[in-house]
Amino acid sequence: MNKRTLSYIGILFLVVLAACKKNYTDPSGPSSSQAFSSPNALTDVAVGLQNWYSAGRGGLVYNTIVADGLLTNQLYCVNAGNTDEAQLGSGGAAVLNTNGIGTGIWSVCNKIIFDADSVIGQTPRVVKDNGYASGLIAYTSIFKALAIADMATFWDHVPNGVADTLGVSNVGFVTSQQGYQNALAVINNALSVVNANPISASFLANTPNSVDIVNTLYALKARYSLMAGQYSDALTAAQQVNRSVRSFFKYDKVVTNPIFTLATSTNNIFQPIDSTMGLPVGLQPDAGDKREPFYIAISSALPRYRLNGFFNATDGPIPVYLPGEVMLDMAECYTRQGDLVNGANWLDSVVLKTTAKDAFGVGAGLSTPVTYTGQDDLLNQIYKHRAIELFMGGLRLADQRRFGRPVAERKRTWLPYPFVERNGNPNTPADPGF
Repeated sequence: MNKRTLSYIGILFLVVLAACKKNYTDPSGPSSSQAFSSPNALTDVAVGLQNWYSAGRGGLVYNTIVADGLLTNQLYCVNAGNTDEAQLGSGGAAVLNTNGIGTGIWSVCNKIIFDADSVIGQTPRVVKDNGYASGLIAYTSIFKALAIADMATFWDHVPNGVADTLGVSNVGFVTSQQGYQNALAVINNALSVVNANPISASFLANTPNSVDIVNTLYALKARYSLMAGQYSDALTAAQQVNRSVRSFFKYDKVVTNPIFTLATSTNNIFQPIDSTMGLPVGLQPDAGDKREPFYIAISSALPRYRLNGFFNATDGPIPVYLPGEVMLDMAECYTRQGDLVNGANWLDSVVLKTTAKDAFGVGAGLSTPVTYTGQDDLLNQIYKHRAIELFMGGLRLADQRRFGRPVAERKRTWLPYPFVERNGNPNTPADPGF
């Protein structure tokens, strides 16, 4: 692992506390003038964003996967002593404004956005090599876009920016849909920069090599364009993704896979609800669907259903996106635009895909194409296979809202706003009822 990948580990707790005052700087670290004074310093901050996003129980990988999984019945809380997870598993009014997972997502997203803004803003002034600057802006933009969109996934309104280091806390809010638009603006700027100046080899040598920058930007553009209802843009972006390229968060014995370390290896926090993957009758996995055993292991001891897939090893990689997601994006875009033939063809490419044909080994391996009676039925089938292909991918809550699924299939539609925001920002909206 590149030495820069360890630069920010261990200070999450400080920043979550600091978030109560809207101060996203690390008081134990370098001053802002030092942190943004050279290409190497900017790179250290940028690589730190990946750690904030992907490492440990405080990182967004753990918290978004767990929140989404518990709220949409993919997971259940094994031990009610894990209060934050238990609240999400109960749902409704049990989810408090003090919930640690919700507060963690909110605070870390704001921290990432704040630091990303600083890197992106300072790069043109500090970095004179256009190719290096391009890589720095593009790489940083991935995590800024992810953070904005993660907030838009869990809250019906999101801040239109972040507070400054002086603690100004009158940031305004925009709708969740506008939040996705804001994430897309970040991605579009990054792609424009990269297209003008290809990323230099020197930048790539200084950053973790597991996240493929350009393919990830296009995959995220497809994802968030779809969530924003921009189907033509989503389709065009998805077509730019090289589906044979793997883009993932890399773990090892020092920075471990957080789901494995905290849940799989301990069997103490959460596990899959059962082999239905939390889906209702009619949408559950077909007999012989190989994605079910890929994601869910069966044990002779209790609990019977256990985490598998990307969460079964200390150093197991967690994808930033899956090739199957990109294919399903195309299936949905064609279908929503009335082209059912191409929509069905792309869905079939997922349903018939074998493990050997997928960069991450995710394959249904079914032998017969999907049958459908019309657009609505085909969209139901697309939702079904998104839920299976992207199991524990952090996307089902947003999918349930987009596809108009019954509220009975989830524990909450939106999270309440954390007190760390409400207590300091008079613009914080009222909590959603459910």
